Amino acid sequence: MERAAANADQVAGAGVGGGELAEAMAAYQRGNMEAFATIYSTLGGALRGYLAVLARDRVLADDLLQETFLQLHRVRHTYQPPRPVKPWVYAIARNVFLMQRRAAARRGRHEVIADQDLPEVPVAPEINALGDRDAVRAALAGLDEARREPLVLHHIVGLSFREVGAVLGISEGAAKVRAHRAIAELREAMGLRRGRR
Repeated sequence: MERAAANADQVAGAGVGGGELAEAMAAYQRGNMEAFATIYSTLGGALRGYLAVLARDRVLADDLLQETFLQLHRVRHTYQPPRPVKPWVYAIARNVFLMQRRAAARRGRHEVIADQDLPEVPVAPEINALGDRDAVRAALAGLDEARREPLVLHHIVGLSFREVGAVLGISEGAAKVRAHRAIAELREAMGLRRGRR
């Protein structure tokens, strides 16, 4: 249980709050490279985990992480302080992933990744309470992407539903509904009833 809590803290970017992250982003816009280091160290690990869940490939996730920070550098002038930085960066990461997926489809590369090849990602206590890690990973892999993504962004990455909606381009209510349905599907896939194991 302590390990799950430590993973959740790591994923959430513990140590730098949203206000400090916004200040770092504003400083980065002004050319302060130390501010970029703060942004990278705060969000890099969590973004890598998020991209690994989307891509289902650790090596590809590392490439996508690099591309995400290149895109962030290119579009840093579009960030509007004091808006939250995390949803803005996660939206960039998601768009980088979607561009890569479209490019792979155009090349005719349709790779099927076995469930056992799914990357290890930190599991939040809410998800971890559903069962053992392998069972949760298998059930998570079976979810539709439209439901899995809001669940991962909220329960694993720690974004608010408002932020999840901003990342995915949907309303806060739609993000809540998708995440709730994903949890229900996870419980059903794992043979659990609400409130009982």
